[in-house]
Amino acid sequence: MLKIYNSLTRKVEEFTPLNSDEVKMYTCGPTVYDYASIGNFRTYTVADVLYRTLRFNGYKVKYVMNLTDVGHLTGDNQGDADTGEDRMEKGAKREGKTAWQIADFYSKAFLSDFKKLNLSQPTLFARATDHIKEQVELIKNLESKGLTYRIDDGIYFDIKKFEEATGKKYGQLSDLDEIKEGARVSKNLQKKDPRDFALWKLSNNPGERHMEWESPWGIGFPGWHLECSAMSMKYLGESFDIHAGGEDLKQIHHPNEIAQSEGATGKLFVKYWLHVRFLLVEGKKMSKSLGNFYTVSDVEKKKINPIALRYLYLNAHYQDPLNFTWEALESAQNTLSNLYSIAREIKNENESERKTLSEEKMQKIDSFRQDFISSINDNLNAPKALAVLWAVVKSNIPSSDKLDLMYLFDEVLGLKIAEISSAGAEIPQKILSLNAQRDEFRKKGDYLNADKLRKEIELKGYKIIDTREGSRILKA
Repeated sequence: MLKIYNSLTRKVEEFTPLNSDEVKMYTCGPTVYDYASIGNFRTYTVADVLYRTLRFNGYKVKYVMNLTDVGHLTGDNQGDADTGEDRMEKGAKREGKTAWQIADFYSKAFLSDFKKLNLSQPTLFARATDHIKEQVELIKNLESKGLTYRIDDGIYFDIKKFEEATGKKYGQLSDLDEIKEGARVSKNLQKKDPRDFALWKLSNNPGERHMEWESPWGIGFPGWHLECSAMSMKYLGESFDIHAGGEDLKQIHHPNEIAQSEGATGKLFVKYWLHVRFLLVEGKKMSKSLGNFYTVSDVEKKKINPIALRYLYLNAHYQDPLNFTWEALESAQNTLSNLYSIAREIKNENESERKTLSEEKMQKIDSFRQDFISSINDNLNAPKALAVLWAVVKSNIPSSDKLDLMYLFDEVLGLKIAEISSAGAEIPQKILSLNAQRDEFRKKGDYLNADKLRKEIELKGYKIIDTREGSRILKA
């Protein structure tokens, strides 16, 4: 039975879908005004592991992720997402392009990085600018229920009216009292309550913005929070199972989604909320100002396989902060390379027939399988699941069964073990012979000749990984 921590109830719960036929899941995706960071991709990787785990448990899953290409203002950094400059417009000024060109370029960059990390393709990537009509209709719905008001810069959601109308308290997800109780300082003095948020922002000078639309309230653009409600309800229904995102979103963005969605429908919006802790860089928050903002491209520039980054993510539980260092990533790369090399060796053994298994080994194989299932179903305990994978690798069960388990576990872990072990796996005999000679030199303590052979092997396009069990050859 799958169990996950629900941010809404603040406890680990058994997962029971609203509809037994299909699980419906939504993840808050990137604002496509710049490259997504490796911090962003930790969240998307955890969401991918959740998606894979659901599938592993036999569920059919409808999975939607948004691409925010309008309305996310820079004031979000200061805790007020209704102030500042639109991030898309800011990106356009930075690069001398239109906001539409920025959205197109960075959406493609994100999708490319998404693929490099072997993240499962959602059922749909939903762009905010493709759903202006749905967002306008949602505002009109809220307006008809008396949950909106107009001030100089736009149409706002009325938190107090929402609480009065529904009998629900705003901010159930948040653990910040100033959010829940309305003590937050607002930079917009016209707002009735500091917690109120923009549904539609009016253009100061219509025609100047790259992205603006006609609406019943005037020319403008949707507020950032609105898109996720409009798009998720369009594709997943007024109530759905799981909403995932980074831990920063549970303070304001997700409470706003809940308020406007439940204000519009009178129904429970989402049953389970999952939030992923931040990725730290050498103990500090990632930011461009600190010079520690890294992307998947930065990883590749250091000749590190992006899947090694995925492996690093899996080494920490999603509810724990993960500290990124280049040394840790290089270690993950070496460990992953070792895993691939072992998988290749097992694959190349090419056992034509399975050995007759003793009762003891049959029990061991079943125990490994059950240990993995219980680990990943225990609130996505990926570190423990990895430990089970390595226990299999080091075990004395037959190679064919070992490989079967590795492939099975990788349906959740997503480390591309089957692909790597099957494609281009064979190492030429000449290279293997050179490495065998090198091993002999190392055993004799003749490191000078061993290093010469290492260089010769590397010049031929191969990489050597020295481990306690011996050296392994990989295609560079």
